[in-house]
Amino acid sequence: MKRIDLNCDLGEVPEAITDGTQEALMRSVTSVNIACGGHAGDEQTMKTTIEQALRWKVAIGAHPGYPDRENFGRLEVKLTADEIATSIFEQVRALDQVAARCGARLVHVKPHGALYNQAVRNRELAEAIAEGVARWSRDVVLVGLAGSPMLDVFREAGFAVAAEAFADRRYEPDGTLRSRKFEDALIRNPEEAAWQALAIAERAVVIANDGSEVAVDAQTLCLHGDTPGAPKIASTVARTLLEAGVTLCALSPSRS
Repeated sequence: MKRIDLNCDLGEVPEAITDGTQEALMRSVTSVNIACGGHAGDEQTMKTTIEQALRWKVAIGAHPGYPDRENFGRLEVKLTADEIATSIFEQVRALDQVAARCGARLVHVKPHGALYNQAVRNRELAEAIAEGVARWSRDVVLVGLAGSPMLDVFREAGFAVAAEAFADRRYEPDGTLRSRKFEDALIRNPEEAAWQALAIAERAVVIANDGSEVAVDAQTLCLHGDTPGAPKIASTVARTLLEAGVTLCALSPSRS
């Protein structure tokens, strides 16, 4: 039976943290990636999100990105490799300290936004991410794009890894994500997202923007918490996977 993690980026939008949106999402997912002060988030949003995750019994991970709150970490920032490693370390450590006070532990680390997308093919950036996390701990799963060289870099640095695919993003024929500068980069229709999630879980493929099939062998599927209608998308994806006999279960270093 196929087993897969369903993860969601959270702790990024203050309104979603307090208006019930985040907890609605947590009903459907098995892991959450929490913004930890780079592109978004502060000590209070981290604490509240961790407390919500504990209530819903979902695994907790760090979601560090470029320290660029103005652009939500979705634009490239010119930093040296050491500056990136230091920023990653500080962000993950900050979340870990809050988690410890809440009686929680971090299971995984997933880079955010432009940093993630650039590290897919930029070995130096991937190495900087791994170095930053390693300054904190290697006893954690590093998440990266399925089929990309960044996963090899993470493995070489001594980490358990999880290959990630996206239920709510469109793909290019080379297996990379379609840039958000294009209007069709996001999948907003819950049924379409569920269909893509099922294709990934059952057949390890997605249909690219040009109609071609792209191999995508993933252990975890991402949903974005800031996508319009995200709770409906998440519930539809989760229900569709479960009805197809897919087991939803969180990441852990032992099964990555």
